[in-house]
Amino acid sequence: MRLSRRVFLILPPLLLTAAAPAQPGTVRVRLVTSAGAITLALDARRAPLTVANFMRYVDDGRFDGTDFYRAARRKGEPKTGLVQGGIGTDARRILPSVMLERTDRTGIRHLDGTISMAHGADPNSAAGNFSIMVGSNPGLDASPTSPGFAAFGRVIGGMDVVRRMLAMPTGGGRGVMRGQMFLRPVRIVRAERLDGVARPTGRPKPWLIVLPWLKR
Repeated sequence: MRLSRRVFLILPPLLLTAAAPAQPGTVRVRLVTSAGAITLALDARRAPLTVANFMRYVDDGRFDGTDFYRAARRKGEPKTGLVQGGIGTDARRILPSVMLERTDRTGIRHLDGTISMAHGADPNSAAGNFSIMVGSNPGLDASPTSPGFAAFGRVIGGMDVVRRMLAMPTGGGRGVMRGQMFLRPVRIVRAERLDGVARPTGRPKPWLIVLPWLKR
C-alpha cells in the first residue's frame, strides 16, 4: 500500500508538467520518433522568422515520415556533438528559405539541448533541416568571421532520446559529414504542434501523391 501511494504522489507532477501551457512567445512542438518523443520549446519572441519557418513544416506535415539521419560527435568527447534531421534532400517537401537570424542578435546560443536550423554555403538558405545540440557548440554561434547558424529554441523533454541517438552507429557520408550518417536512420513519425492554431501553407504536397501504376 505504501508503494502504491508513493507512485500516485510522484505521477501527478509529471503529468502537470507535460500539460502546462507554454510561456508567452513560446511555441511547443512534439517530435514523435521511432526512438521516442522529443518535445521542443521554440522562442518565437527572439527568433520569429526561424520559428515561423519551422512551424510551416510542422503545420504542413512536411516533417512527417522524414528522418534524423546524422550524428556529429566531437573528437575526444564522443558524448557531445549534435544530431541532425529533417527533410534531407527531398526537394518535394522544401519551402522557400528565410533570412538568417544570427545568435549575436537573438541572444540564443548553441547550448546543450538547443535546436538550430541547418544551412548550406549560403547562410540564408535554411529550409527544412535542423540540428539538436548535445553539450555546448559555441562554434555554431555567430562571430566576427562567421554568420553561424540560427538557434531558435530548446529541448524541454526527451533529451535522453537525443543522447541515445548521438551514440548510434554511423558511417558513410561525404565532406564534413563523412562517417556521420546513421546506419539506421531514426524515423520522424510526425511533428505535432502543441500550442496555438495550425497555419498550413496550402502549398501542394507532392510527396503524398501515389502514382496509379505504383498502387497495389
